[in-house]
Formats: sequence, C-alpha cells, structure tokens
Amino acid sequence: MYGVIINVDIKDKKNWIQRDDTEIGIANELIAAGVSKEYIVLGFHAPYKREFTDFAIG
Repeated sequence: MYGVIINVDIKDKKNWIQRDDTEIGIANELIAAGVSKEYIVLGFHAPYKREFTDFAIG
C-alpha cells in the first residue's frame, strides 16, 4: 500500500502544510526546528478556519 504521509509546499516564503498524517505533526516539528508560526500555514484547513489558529492564514 502506498500513499502520501506529508505534503508541504513552500509558497511566498511560507510552509504550507497540505497533508499531515504523522503522529507528532509536521507543524510541531517545524516549530521545534525554529520556524515561527507566522511562516506555517495549515493548508488542510479551509481559509475561513485558519484565522482561528495560531498559525499564518496564508
């Protein structure tokens, strides 16, 4: 069985997480590596939901 576990795009100097099926969460790993939340977009959420997260809207 094959499939995509993580899909991250870099657009406009931001990390757009399109898919994350990991246990720890790639956003948490990026934060631990020193990436600011303002440069992480949870692309798997609808745009109107992103404003309610601590991460970038887009």
